[in-house]
Amino acid sequence: MHDIETREDIEKLVADFYQKALKDKVIGYIFTEVAKINLERHLPIIADFWEMLLLGTVNFQAKYGRSPMQVHQALSEKENLKSEHFARWVKLFCETVDEKFAGETANLAKIRAISIAETMRIRFSSESVAGVPLVRG
Repeated sequence: MHDIETREDIEKLVADFYQKALKDKVIGYIFTEVAKINLERHLPIIADFWEMLLLGTVNFQAKYGRSPMQVHQALSEKENLKSEHFARWVKLFCETVDEKFAGETANLAKIRAISIAETMRIRFSSESVAGVPLVRG
């Protein structure tokens, strides 16, 4: 296996991940029924995002005029995103990385995925941690 090195590697990663995620019994419905994702349109956008994070060759914010958090904020207003959703997303993403790639950038992809999921869980989940209500806003 080789490391994530090119745009083509990232495109393969996100395409394979979404094939799993869309069919997943825990999170699939969020993509298909809630977000009603158009995969053909979405894959180049998400590839740009991961290319920015991993290779630094795309300025996502300048290209799209928004942050991914804005899109996910709107999604969280439609569906109660729970810790189990974020955990499942991370599991599927990291499994996909491990199936396809090995190396420093592959490890960075998994670290970034965990960080993104945790940030979104804290920001968008209405669940409490250890009985302490989360402050949202």
